[in-house]
Amino acid sequence: QVQLVESGGGLVQAGGSLRLSCAASGRTFSSYTMGWFQQAPGKGRELVAAISSSGGRTYYGDSVKGRFTISRDNAKNTVFLQMDSLKPEDTAVYYCAGRWYGTTFSLSHPLGYAYWGQGTQVTVSS
Repeated sequence: QVQLVESGGGLVQAGGSLRLSCAASGRTFSSYTMGWFQQAPGKGRELVAAISSSGGRTYYGDSVKGRFTISRDNAKNTVFLQMDSLKPEDTAVYYCAGRWYGTTFSLSHPLGYAYWGQGTQVTVSS
């Protein structure tokens, strides 16, 4: 079992930066592919970034490529999302999630993720 706790959200002006953190409990954290999803009001959860268990491979959604950076520190059981050049359309609740072993769902499908944090609000003002 893995428990996830996000932090680092807040209110920022357009063009600004935030760094989200997701602290995980459990000794198996380093075995999981991790993802960050965003959920805007009235919309479903959308994958913005993912990182392999070792950190050697990353994925970014088209809307955040070149602006967001995902990383992880397995020694500290933490995954990060550095968010730069923020835009008002980035406003959402951001969730970190741990992917199921052997899932057949695509990387971007929320049902492929077994563990979820409670979410952290990011608001970008224009």
